[in-house]
Amino acid sequence: MQLAFYGADKEVTGSCHCVVACGKKILVDCGLHQGDGDENNETFPFDASKIDCVIVTHAHIDHSGRLPQLVKEGFKGKIYATGATCDLLSIMLLDSAHIQEMDAVYANRKGERAGRAKVEPLYTVEDAQKTLPLLVPCVYGEKNSVCGGIEFRMVDAGHLLGSASVEMWITEKGKTQKIVFSGDIGNLNQPIIRDPQYIKEADYVVMESTYGNREHDPIANYVPQLAKVFDETLAAGGNVVIPSFAVGRTQEILYFIREMKERGLVKSMPDFPVYVDSPLAAKATQIYAGRLDGYADEETVRVIKNGFRPIDFSNLHICESVEESMALNSGVSPKVIISSSGMCEAGRIRHHLKHNLWRGECAVVFVGYQAEGTLGRMLVDGVKEVKLFGEEIKVQAKIYNFKALSGHADRKGLLKWISSFTQPPRRVFVVHGEHDICEGFTYDLDKLGYSAYAPEFCAAFDMESNKVIDEGVPYRRRLKKSAQRRSSAFVRLQEAGRRLLLVIQHNEGGANKDLAKFAGQIDLLCEKWDR
Repeated sequence: MQLAFYGADKEVTGSCHCVVACGKKILVDCGLHQGDGDENNETFPFDASKIDCVIVTHAHIDHSGRLPQLVKEGFKGKIYATGATCDLLSIMLLDSAHIQEMDAVYANRKGERAGRAKVEPLYTVEDAQKTLPLLVPCVYGEKNSVCGGIEFRMVDAGHLLGSASVEMWITEKGKTQKIVFSGDIGNLNQPIIRDPQYIKEADYVVMESTYGNREHDPIANYVPQLAKVFDETLAAGGNVVIPSFAVGRTQEILYFIREMKERGLVKSMPDFPVYVDSPLAAKATQIYAGRLDGYADEETVRVIKNGFRPIDFSNLHICESVEESMALNSGVSPKVIISSSGMCEAGRIRHHLKHNLWRGECAVVFVGYQAEGTLGRMLVDGVKEVKLFGEEIKVQAKIYNFKALSGHADRKGLLKWISSFTQPPRRVFVVHGEHDICEGFTYDLDKLGYSAYAPEFCAAFDMESNKVIDEGVPYRRRLKKSAQRRSSAFVRLQEAGRRLLLVIQHNEGGANKDLAKFAGQIDLLCEKWDR
């Protein structure tokens, strides 16, 4: 019974953990790395064809975005997720694949002029299409059997439509151990979706720590404060630009704007125009506007029963074509533009920033987490000038960072989640947080009486002995890409070495003749490669 950590270890993106038990390898999440170090996406630190199945906690790309790459490299197993997550993945993975292809086209266009070698997309639309038939929808609260000895159940994590924490029971050698993966733990009182549900028992817990060092502003103040920004900006003749994740955050913003308009909070332009400029957001909004049985909170159910669509209102426009998107920057009338990506790393939002950042009457409103190294993080941190499409842009627009609507639990919420266990787990693994936050939250848990540990990339842990068997590789953000590629291949070699040690342990008590033959084969292998 082993647990390996392959992503979001002392960083926030690229979630990927692996359970090795009962002769199976099970991934929990397979996320895309975003921001600094995105070259880590190029190579898996394991053999994709040897993975038996994947359990996806939710549809966000930093938890699901490498699934098509996994399939491209030989994975053929089942991908388990809630029904809503499967619906969202059916549009998000195709969108991500399209972005991968377009990024490769753009890089090759530039590289050809510079005489560089041609690059291939991480994966293609065809790879994403091959991934979708592998999706297996699950229902909250129902147990699913992976194989003899391994079962799991999904519990509402309150982070995104369909998001889940995962309870997994593993029985080996007559002993059962339970491990819980928190996924992303939701903030309280978010619109549309329910609050996170709490779990009572576990031997081991893998939990996120995104906001483990801070507490959010009260959510009750969010709508009036956001309305004030809208009012002042629109009155000055400027645009409000909102970089937003196409799935989840965009729909929450629309929910709040409907409330703003109903309450008449924007006095300068009560029926202000709102443009959602993202084909992916448009498709996701259709899913959010559909049947929400088993996912929606009581307030949303009430709104629906009263005959209102929770994310629909007058003067709402959905832009799908490039021409519609471009027209937003040629018009002079004030407007609200919601566009992806939420961290400003790709997509149409970068064009809107190019046309609005230099205008002092405009506002850019951030409503979600901004990872280190992203353009969004630089703007939030107060950068004075940015480069977009080869052009230097002076930052003169007002920058706002609304943390109250975070989809993640804050420190108080995280502590509430872990304290719901009736007895402290044998070990709590702290992941999905920036380096200092992970270590700080681990220290806080230790002080509260938990045995907490913040693993490094490719760390490995034995659940039978309750011991760390590999400390992993510290994440070095500034490695050159070529060096990073070598590092990824090296950690894959380390993974093979750990497997060899596990095989050796399983052969304890075997016939002396067989053990001697095995040892001889290992000696020959070492002689070949010991150089």
